[in-house]
Amino acid sequence: MQTQTHDLTFTDTEVRKRFVSWDDGEPDREWACLTVLAEHAPGLAPRPIRRETLDGHPVVVMERLAGEPLGNRPLSPAQTAALGTALRRMYDVPLTALHAAGIAERRYGPSTQAATVAGWLDGSADLSECQDPALVAAAVRAAHRWLASREPAPEQGLTALGIADLNPANVIWDGSTCRLVDFEDGGLTDPAFELADHVEHLAGRLASVYDATALADAVGLTAAQRDRMRAYRPLWAAFWLAMLLPGNGGFRRNPSGTTEAQAIHLLALLS
Repeated sequence: MQTQTHDLTFTDTEVRKRFVSWDDGEPDREWACLTVLAEHAPGLAPRPIRRETLDGHPVVVMERLAGEPLGNRPLSPAQTAALGTALRRMYDVPLTALHAAGIAERRYGPSTQAATVAGWLDGSADLSECQDPALVAAAVRAAHRWLASREPAPEQGLTALGIADLNPANVIWDGSTCRLVDFEDGGLTDPAFELADHVEHLAGRLASVYDATALADAVGLTAAQRDRMRAYRPLWAAFWLAMLLPGNGGFRRNPSGTTEAQAIHLLALLS
């Protein structure tokens, strides 16, 4: 399950990202992604400056980008177009460069995510703290059935670099251009898998930040990629339902009723 993995400090020109947990290679993944982007898509993400160690904790120091994170409101057409351009630049980084940089599959990637989510939705959660335990239980059962019987989305393979976490706070907007930050979970992926992840991200979905069709248009997904994106969306909706079950951080951090709203959303996708 997701936990806070880092803290940030800022100067006028630099951001110091100190990792508080790094069991899954987060600092190495961040550094590798930023390094390859600096060479093949300069300006898309912070330029990596140096690596440090502070009190035994790994630190990645990167340049500070101009602009502000996207807010909790729907993107304007200009913002959607700019974000699509940014994502397309990332997806177009040559695969040979990613392999040469030693970049592996992203965290929660296409090859493992269905089994991971099924394990989390194993029916062991105590739902008594939910507003509507019966509704949440029905969604958990429906998700588990779907995960057990689903026909996997037609695989394209790991063909592109993905950021893995498009929380609107990780998109920096300067009035004309979108830039991306937070690559600690990034890695090789399928763009359709990424877009499904992005439009289902709870922080963006609850505020309707991303329009799924408009963002797919802006990125330039093919018809086959759009089909895969639709097929992957219930998987990510189930991921967020798992995050919002009692006992998990998402349940504590979000307002009462968020779990029920996610259950309704997932059931609608599965129907």
